[in-house]
Amino acid sequence: MITSKPLGLLVWSLIISQCVAAQDMSAQVKGNMSVSLTNSSNTAAWHQYGWGIARFSDNNQRLNVSRLALSSRVDISSAWSAHVVAQYVPDPNDKIGLTEAYAQYQPLAQGYQFSARVGGFYPRMSLENPALGWSSPYTYHFSGLNAWLGEEVRTFGAEFELKRAARRFRSKHDLSAIGAVFKGNDPAGTLIAWRGFVPHDRQSVFNERIGIAPLKSLSTPQLSRQGQYVEPFTEVDGRFGYYLGAHWSYLKQHALRFYWYDNNGDPSAINYVTKQYAWDTKFWSLAWRTKFNAQSQLIAQAMVGNTAMGPTRGVDNDFYSWFVMLSHTFDDYRLSVRAEQSKVIDKDHWQFDENASFTKGVTVNVQKSLSEQWQLGAELQLIDYEADARLAVGRAKGQDEQVWRLNAQYQF
Repeated sequence: MITSKPLGLLVWSLIISQCVAAQDMSAQVKGNMSVSLTNSSNTAAWHQYGWGIARFSDNNQRLNVSRLALSSRVDISSAWSAHVVAQYVPDPNDKIGLTEAYAQYQPLAQGYQFSARVGGFYPRMSLENPALGWSSPYTYHFSGLNAWLGEEVRTFGAEFELKRAARRFRSKHDLSAIGAVFKGNDPAGTLIAWRGFVPHDRQSVFNERIGIAPLKSLSTPQLSRQGQYVEPFTEVDGRFGYYLGAHWSYLKQHALRFYWYDNNGDPSAINYVTKQYAWDTKFWSLAWRTKFNAQSQLIAQAMVGNTAMGPTRGVDNDFYSWFVMLSHTFDDYRLSVRAEQSKVIDKDHWQFDENASFTKGVTVNVQKSLSEQWQLGAELQLIDYEADARLAVGRAKGQDEQVWRLNAQYQF
């Protein structure tokens, strides 16, 4: 049985349209809904406080609304606009929440273009997730790299961009410089250390609590103040974080995005009420897309960084993650194949808290467009996962998953 809760988002879109009409402003409301039939793992997933690495387990409905997103834009003036993205998340408990909400300032310009965003939004690191609601038009499950960004990384602050558009300078190159300051992303890094990278398509909504497996180390005196969950978008230490980025594209055939991210967390800070530490998390991200022709393209992204927590950095991990994806369209079909690998390297001396993990996977997706609104598709995902923390609770170090998914999508 498919839940009826997503209907609330449709009502929300109608309310926005009526309010905008009354204020004589222009508005756009777009959305998509995915109904999926998927096999389920016999192990409860991390967000159900389990050891599974697949998103859906036996506790979930195999046929469900796996995703419903509504994106609205209200043009307040020629320079100002407001953006809100709301999503329905069925697992582990049905909920409707916001994944983005911000105001954008972009005045008319003849030469260099200045713009700014203020609110809560995704950093624009990904070339894998350009579709509505930060989704992917290529695969249903995101790479482990971008799945983690969708879980634990969000900007709650201000971002500024200075762009040199090719068409305004009779050039073949588009160039942008980006900088942002933010708060409220202190626990980012928790899932890297205590789960690792896993590919899926679940996005965290604002003010959400995400479960983690019952790690043995969380019962030790050193980590007893940490809850068995992460609240990734909370403020703990009062510090500002920041990121810097650069975008480049050439004739709309090649694109590059390069970022440095630093949440500037104080690893000794803890909120005793929410049981959340501030993690000192920083990383480089490099994304690349090249179009061989109108039908075929390659997308790749790599990330390398470090995350640590505790007064003496008792949890201290280096990490990297990368993927390469080929996508080809023909007639009304799209075929995409992605290979990926991620690793967490345990650097600290807390032997009771093993954080090392290793993930590799292959995803194959085929989609057919029936019309401008309807799309059908199928996906097979093979995941090979290892984590040292599993040994401490008597589980095998490795776990393999074969995840298949049949999907029908309607967009409006």
